Amino acid sequence: MLTDTIEDARKEMDKTVEAFRHELARVRTGRASTALVENLQVNYYGAKTPLRQLAGLSAPEPRLIVITPYDKGAMHEIEKAIQASDLGLMPMNDGKLIRIPIPELTEERRKDLVKHVRKIGEEFRVGIRNHRRDANDMLKEMHKEKQATEDEMRTGEAKVQLYTTEFIEKIDKVLTAKEAEIMEV
Repeated sequence: MLTDTIEDARKEMDKTVEAFRHELARVRTGRASTALVENLQVNYYGAKTPLRQLAGLSAPEPRLIVITPYDKGAMHEIEKAIQASDLGLMPMNDGKLIRIPIPELTEERRKDLVKHVRKIGEEFRVGIRNHRRDANDMLKEMHKEKQATEDEMRTGEAKVQLYTTEFIEKIDKVLTAKEAEIMEV
């Protein structure tokens, strides 16, 4: 039971790091990535549908995303969803596919994006710390209910702290790489 609690905390922390990576993939860096648009919600015959379910997405060039709708009737709605998003991108529709050129980022916009990803990073660090707190609370509860000795509880808390440090370092490493990607010209 004690090891289950510690292992569950580790798994939750790992999921948090993966969610952070996924969240950062959606941040625009001046380089084309289908992750920028794949989760955009498109009004498809009255139902909000993720773009990746309505079209093939590709980034054939570093500054271009190409969207090939499976249903040509959805092109107008896809175009509207891109324009309505907060990405600041202008789609070009040629009747068969939609091209989205990715403009160069200004220095000021790059600095704003770095601030934004740091804020996201801190939110995910807090998530890791929350998993630590939850695991430690469970360990204390197990000790209180005589399911674990005080030594086992302290050892468990130390192991959870090691995991916390390890996963916060992983978040910092991913964050540093994203900052470098944003600032590269």
